[in-house]
Amino acid sequence: MTEAFATSARASVGLEWELMLADGETGDLVPRAPEVIDVLEDVTEHERYTVTGELLTNTVEVTSGIGDTIAAAVDDIADAIAAVRTVTNPLDIELLCAGSHPFAQWYDQQVTDKTRYHKLIERTQWWGRNMMIWGIHVHVGVEDVNKVFPIINALTVYLPHLQALSASSPFWAGERTGYASNRALVFQQLPTAGLPWPLRDWAEFETYLDGMVRTGVIADASEVRWDIRPAPRWGTIEVRACDGMSTLPELAAVASLVQVLVEHFSRELDEGRELVTLPPWFVRENKWRSARYGLDARVIVDAEGTQRPVAEHLRETTERLADIAVDLKCAREFAGLERILTEGASSTRQTLVADAANGDLREVVQHLIREFRAGPTLREHLASLGH
Repeated sequence: MTEAFATSARASVGLEWELMLADGETGDLVPRAPEVIDVLEDVTEHERYTVTGELLTNTVEVTSGIGDTIAAAVDDIADAIAAVRTVTNPLDIELLCAGSHPFAQWYDQQVTDKTRYHKLIERTQWWGRNMMIWGIHVHVGVEDVNKVFPIINALTVYLPHLQALSASSPFWAGERTGYASNRALVFQQLPTAGLPWPLRDWAEFETYLDGMVRTGVIADASEVRWDIRPAPRWGTIEVRACDGMSTLPELAAVASLVQVLVEHFSRELDEGRELVTLPPWFVRENKWRSARYGLDARVIVDAEGTQRPVAEHLRETTERLADIAVDLKCAREFAGLERILTEGASSTRQTLVADAANGDLREVVQHLIREFRAGPTLREHLASLGH
C-alpha cells in the first residue's frame, strides 16, 4: 500500500499534552472530561489550540496549533489550559500531569464512549484497561520524506535521554515501583506500541503498513503507536516516548530538545553525512535503563558499546547543539534542560515528597497539583510537611 507523507514546514512544531482531572480535595481521578469538552466545544471552535478527550474519561488532551517556534506552540498550550480552567475551577476539579497517577486504580476508571476505544479494550483486555498513563507528544515538521526514517533511527540514540528527562511515573496504583518511568514499560504492552522497527526508508514503512493492515492488526497508520513514529497526515516526526511532564516549562524544555535534535540530523543529511545509530539490542537496553533509573542511568551511546551517564551525555549534547537552539529561536526553552538536570525530573521530586510524607501518596498528588499551577516549589512543599 502507499501512504502519502504530507507537506510541512521544516522544524515546525506541534505539541500534545495529556492532563489528568482530579478531585480538588481527595486528589483522586474524576470522570468529568466529557462534560468539560462539551462546554468548551463551541468556545474553542476557532482557536489555534484544541481540547479533546482520550481513552479514559479522567483525561483531557490539549494540543497546540502548528508553531514556527516552541514558544508559539507553548503559548497555544497555555491558552488551552486557561480555557479548561474556566470550566474546571468552578467544579473544584484540579489539573495535574505525570506519567501515572500515584494511587488511582484502573478498575475505577471509565472508558470514553468511542468505537475505537471500545475496540482497543476488547482486543487488549486487562492490559488495555491498565493504560492509566499520560504523556506528551512532540511533532516536528520534516520537509523531505526521504529524511524521515534516517532521522527516526538517529533519534532512538536519544530516546533514553528524553525518557529520563520526562520520567514521572515512579508510583503505580498505590505502590512504589522502583522505576523512574513505569509508564514506559506499561505502554509497550499494547499492540504496535514500543520501540520503532529499524526501517531504512519510506518504502519499507509502506510494506510494514500493508502487512499490518492485511492481517487485521491495524486499520491505518494512526494506529502505529511507536515511541517515535512518522505522522503521515501532518508531515511530521512524532516523539511519544516521554512521560507526561509535570510543568509547562519542562514541557517546553523537552520539546525544544526534540526540535533541535531533528534539525541537527536534518542538517547532517543535507551535508551528506551518515547519521549515528545503535544496534536495536542496545536501543532496547537503553530504554529499560532509563525507565528504571531515570537521570541516574548509564546508557550506551555508540555501536561499540561505550557507556556514559545519561545526564553527563545530555549536557555534552546540549552544549554541542546550543547554536541550533539559537537558530530555531528556542534558546530560552533549551536552557531549561539544565534545571531538570540539576533539580531532578518529576519522578525524583515525587519520591522526595512521598518520603517526607511517610509514604502518603495523597501528598504526592497535591504536590503535582501545586506544580502544575506553578505554585509552591518542592522545597516549600517539603517545608510544609516538616522537612
